[in-house]
Amino acid sequence: MSAAFPVPQIADNPDGWGPCSVPAHLKDIPFAPFNKGDKLGRVADWSQNAYGNKYGGRGFQQGGPPVFNFFANEEEESFHLVDNRPVKTNKFGGGRRFQQNNRFNNQQRRDGKDGARGGPEQDKKKGGAQQQKKQQFYGRDNNRPTQYSSSVEIGADWAVVEQINTTSLGRLNYNPGEPVDLLACGSLEYYDKSYDNLAVKKEKPLEKTKRIFRSVSTSDDPVLAQMAAGGKARVFAVDSILTHLMCMQSSKYGWDLLATRKGDQLFFDWRPSSKFTLLTVNETAPEAVPEDKDNINGMNHLALEATAINQNFSQQVLVKDGNKLDLGNANPFASPSDAGSLASVAYKYRKWKLSSAADAPEIVVRCEVDGAIKGPEGAAPQTVLIKALNEYDIKGQDYRKRLENQKGAVVLSETKNNKFKVAKWVASSLLSGADQIKLGFVSRATPRDVSNHVVLAMHALKPKDCARSFHVDMDNCWGIVRAVCDLLLGLDEGAYLLVKDPNKELLRVYSVPADAFAAVSAPAPEDDADGVDMGGEVAGPAGMDVTVPLVTGLKVADSGAADADDA
Repeated sequence: MSAAFPVPQIADNPDGWGPCSVPAHLKDIPFAPFNKGDKLGRVADWSQNAYGNKYGGRGFQQGGPPVFNFFANEEEESFHLVDNRPVKTNKFGGGRRFQQNNRFNNQQRRDGKDGARGGPEQDKKKGGAQQQKKQQFYGRDNNRPTQYSSSVEIGADWAVVEQINTTSLGRLNYNPGEPVDLLACGSLEYYDKSYDNLAVKKEKPLEKTKRIFRSVSTSDDPVLAQMAAGGKARVFAVDSILTHLMCMQSSKYGWDLLATRKGDQLFFDWRPSSKFTLLTVNETAPEAVPEDKDNINGMNHLALEATAINQNFSQQVLVKDGNKLDLGNANPFASPSDAGSLASVAYKYRKWKLSSAADAPEIVVRCEVDGAIKGPEGAAPQTVLIKALNEYDIKGQDYRKRLENQKGAVVLSETKNNKFKVAKWVASSLLSGADQIKLGFVSRATPRDVSNHVVLAMHALKPKDCARSFHVDMDNCWGIVRAVCDLLLGLDEGAYLLVKDPNKELLRVYSVPADAFAAVSAPAPEDDADGVDMGGEVAGPAGMDVTVPLVTGLKVADSGAADADDA
């Protein structure tokens, strides 16, 4: 017969789980609260403090509830810790004679009297205490990317229409074919071939020109306004803006462009008071240029210096004997008071198709060339772009040492450090149909003098060869332009601002009010060009002067054949 099994008393809790009341033998015992998600450890953990310090309370509360902590009120005086580990001694037994000499040598090092063994001289060679401390991080601080500020302050009422990842633009391709020349304006002086023989030992000082430079945006160009009114195309831009879009994958700094939709047409402009037309220096170099307005080697001062150098250099290497190559029409931005004072520049208005479809939109671009080169007897003159690379830190390249025997290596290194700027120059030469690019190397007369420079050498480049060597794929460039134009032509009429994020590979398209930049005035020259001589007449950071009369009587080439093909 089986033993009797009494049924124990069961407390049923209708409102939850657990006992309904506290048993008498557990009454008044402190209770440690815990959450259901806590991990339960041992029933009795005497090393709780050690685990809590190591894991920071992960799995249980650090240190445990205070009620369970034990504190000794009195120290036991009879208890002592004894270190039984053997004491290490040196070969000579650590005598006091050597200890005294060590104390004397240490005092000498602190006083800096023993330059060979320590002190300030030795610390200076090692980089000092701060440099030694920085080396403990194994270059992690140097690899940290520099954060740059945006080129424009984003308004609270601006809406993001589209966001483009610039890294994905490398897959775009389009070949627009040969352009149609609509108009050629201006006159060009001839290049002085004696500069081709320039060497470092025969350096020439860079002369400050007094000629007038005018940077006119798309909407302020009277010729483009006439073409837009005549329906020559749907998209209008200047070469500096178009190449900015073409090569945006190489840009590192922040910039912005204004796109205006009027009817079925699209106009690209730079924003008033922006620094869009300034040239960058070492934008893509491994060592980031600091964004310090008070530093002569900062981003802003270097941009002003590079722009002034290119303006002065482009006029110095020309022969000023009155012999010019006339392109058939007067400079559209010349006024009656500018006789003989305008910089040597010519403009070509050219048209491309943005698609192979019959009703595809077309784009008209104003392209610039800087000079002409006389060809062989009976040959037509060639057009040329004249640009300059400037050196500001002799520790980087040191033009004076390397240009004599390693000019090709300097060109490749400067192209790597200025990839965005050089790619724009190559694209501009291909858009304008220039035959050559004359590249000058300019350095400061002294490392801290930003106003005086010397020309050290010249280098001639073929645009198509440059495109292959510098990895400028024009089919990809035109694919980017086509994609951006298709995006903007599909939007409603209004003003849109394209903003390149300076710290991310992103291009954002904002819808902005029509009068968002109407009240913004150009900055005074003394605010931006502090310590930099910009040469000739300059209004604003890039010689902007758009108050010119509308030139009439321009002979615009008839593109009827091209229009007939489109129809």
